[in-house]
Amino acid sequence: MATTIEQEPLYTQMPVGQDVIFTIANPTIVAAQIRVKFIAEVYISSTTVADYSLIGTFKTTPNNAGVGMFDFRPVVENYVKADNMAANGSEYKGTTTDDDTPHALQLIDKFSTNDNSVRYLQVVFTTEYFDTTNNVMTTDGTAATSTDYTLVNGYLKYTDILNIFDGQFGYSLSNFNPTAAISATKKFLTNAPATQYANVDDYGTVSFLTPTVGVANDVDSITFTYYDSTGSSIGTPDVVYRTTANGAYDVWTGDASNEMIHFGCFPANLQNWSSTFQGLVSAGTIQGGHYIIQAKGAAPASWSSVQAYTIYVNCADLRNYESIRISWLNQWGAWDYYTFTKKSTRSMATNGTTYEQLAGTWNESKYRIDSFKGGKKAFRVNSTEKIRMNSDYVGEEFNTMFEELINSPEVYLLDSFQTDGTYSSFNQYITPVRLTTSSFTRKTIANDKLIQYTFEIEKSKTLRTQSV
Repeated sequence: MATTIEQEPLYTQMPVGQDVIFTIANPTIVAAQIRVKFIAEVYISSTTVADYSLIGTFKTTPNNAGVGMFDFRPVVENYVKADNMAANGSEYKGTTTDDDTPHALQLIDKFSTNDNSVRYLQVVFTTEYFDTTNNVMTTDGTAATSTDYTLVNGYLKYTDILNIFDGQFGYSLSNFNPTAAISATKKFLTNAPATQYANVDDYGTVSFLTPTVGVANDVDSITFTYYDSTGSSIGTPDVVYRTTANGAYDVWTGDASNEMIHFGCFPANLQNWSSTFQGLVSAGTIQGGHYIIQAKGAAPASWSSVQAYTIYVNCADLRNYESIRISWLNQWGAWDYYTFTKKSTRSMATNGTTYEQLAGTWNESKYRIDSFKGGKKAFRVNSTEKIRMNSDYVGEEFNTMFEELINSPEVYLLDSFQTDGTYSSFNQYITPVRLTTSSFTRKTIANDKLIQYTFEIEKSKTLRTQSV
C-alpha cells in the first residue's frame, strides 16, 4: 500500500497561471477499502524547503479510473502578485531602500530583488479510507512528496505552446532563464520588441529569471553602450555588476526573492546614478541617439550575452505634445512601458452630491438676508480625470505588447525624472489608472499601411475637493 504521484507538472519552474495538475494513485487501497479519499497538503514558502508553511489541506475521491486529480492553480495563484515597490537593499538616486525610505520599483537605480513575484511550492499526498474493523477513518502509512516547484507570477495564453513528456506537461520558461548556458536566445521577461523608444526623462525596468537550484549566478553584469544620432559610439560604456551593493545577490541563496531580478534600464534610471549618461544628457548628444543593453554572463569573457535590447531616446517634439508614460503588468509578472508622444487630451467628469439650502440666517438674533445662501448647493464634488492618448506610428511588433496592455489588471501613469525635495514621499511618480478602452483591433501594414493606436485611461482616484 503506497500513495504515488502518477502525474505532475513537467517543469519545476512554471508560471502560476498554467494548470497545476497532480494525479495521485493507490491501487491497493482503492480496490480493497471504502470511502477512499486522496489528501493533499499544500505548502508554500518564500525561502527554503525547511520554512514551508501549510496553506491548505484538500481532498478528492477516486475517479472512474481509480485515481485522484488535483488542479492547484486556483489556490497557488493567490500567493504571488506584482512587485510594485523596490525591495530593501536597492537604491534610488543613491539612497538605499528600506522600510523607512520606500521607493517605487520603476524608479530604481540598478538592481532589485523581488518580494512578491516568486514563491516555492511543495505538496504532500496521502490516502484516507474507512477502517471497517475499528470503525474509524484512517490514513495509509505512506506519503508521497512532490518535487519542489518555483511559481512565477505569469499566465499562459492559449497560443503558448505546451510541452509533454511521459504524461507530464507544462510550459518551459527556459527562454527567460539564462542559467549557466547564457546565450543570445535568452530574453528578459517581456513580449515587447527588443527595440524600444523613450524620452530622456522616462523611468522603466526589465526583469529576468535566475537558476532555481544552487548554481552560481548566471547574469553577472549588464552593460550600457551609448550611440549618438549618427550611430557613432559616444561616452564610456557603463557596466553594472550584479552584487549586493548594487541591489541584488551575487550568488543563488535558496531564497525566492532572488529568483526574479528587476533592473532599472531606461533613461531616467540612468540619470539617477550614471555620470556618463548625465554628461551625455547635458551635452545633448544622447537625444536622438540610442543605447544598447546587454546582460552578460560571468567569466569566461567569451560567454555571449542575453538578447540585446536597444532604447532610442526621443528628440523633443516640436509641436510640444504632452508625453504620457504608461506602465503595466505583463504576461510574465514583470512590467512593460510605453510613452505616448502624440496628441493627448485630458477631460474631467464630475458626479457631485447636492442638497437644498435654506436662504438667509435662521439661528441668529435677527434674520439676515445672505445672498450666497439658498437653493440647490453642491455638498461634495467627486471628479475623475480621463486621458485620451495616441501612440506614434509603430510597427507590427508592438501589437502583442499593446494586447497585453488592454488585458493587464494593473496599469499606472508614470511621471518623469525630476528634482526631489529633501523629505519627498515620491507619491507623485506613480498614479493608478484604469484602462477604459475596452476593445483592441490588431493592425497590420498590409491592412492599415500606417499603424497608430489610441487608448483612453481614467485615474483611479477621485479628485479631492472640500465638503460643505
